Formats: sequence, C-alpha cells, structure tokens
Amino acid sequence: MDELQRIEQVARGIVAAQSAGDWTGAKKALAPNGVYQEYGTQRRIEGADAIVQALQGWKTAFPDVQGVVDAALVVGDTAALEVTWRGTHTGPLATANGTLPPSGKPFVLLTSWIMNIKDDQIQGSRHYFDILTLLQQVGAAPA
Repeated sequence: MDELQRIEQVARGIVAAQSAGDWTGAKKALAPNGVYQEYGTQRRIEGADAIVQALQGWKTAFPDVQGVVDAALVVGDTAALEVTWRGTHTGPLATANGTLPPSGKPFVLLTSWIMNIKDDQIQGSRHYFDILTLLQQVGAAPA
C-alpha cells in the first residue's frame, strides 16, 4: 500500500469507527495532541480523549448513525472526504443551549471532513456540515 492509500485508509477509518462506536479504534486513529474543528457547531476540540468524547456525544444522540464515504481525495498528507451521515435522533443531543430530547426522527446530513494525517494518525481535522439542516430534520428548528 502506498502513502496516499494509507492516508485515505486512516481517514476512512475514523468514519467507520464513529459508525461502529469503536472508540478504541477512533482513539488509535487520532494523534494524542490532535485538533478537531467542527464548523457546524463552532467547536474546537484538542486532544484524542476529548475528540473521542465529542464523537461519543453524537453517537449518544444518534445511536444508529452510519457514515458513508461518497468521495475521497488525498493530496500530500491531506485527505478530503465527502461523507453522508444517516441516523435517527433517539438519544439526548447536548448543545450549547441545552440538551434536546430525542425526537425519534431520522436525518440525512451531507458533510465534508478534511484531515491532516502524519504517521498514520489524524493530526488535525475540519468537519464541515450544516447544523440548521440537521436541527430541522429532527424537529428542533423550523423548516
């Protein structure tokens, strides 16, 4: 496997780990001092443990969530993924303004996740998504 394939494999691996609730695998993919920027929520999270905790929060709110990588591009040490996330809001969703109770409603969210990978670990990543679309789909914001 060449370097670009390994970088893509690491990037796809974090999506697979999130989908499976594999927190050991997720932490292994993250550099200990990695940074995760979540532009839908404006959160900037530092450190593998804190990033895993944030991913667990999403899995708590959407236990059946599954991410599908629709496209991947690797240039140098950077992987860019288009990911479609699908799930159902059956758990509490913690937000900056309080916790949203489960609505039981499904969602489909198209995202872009850009990752800088070195030594088979994600050093930094930027996850872009439209939080308003998600909130509308689960009934927490007007359509």
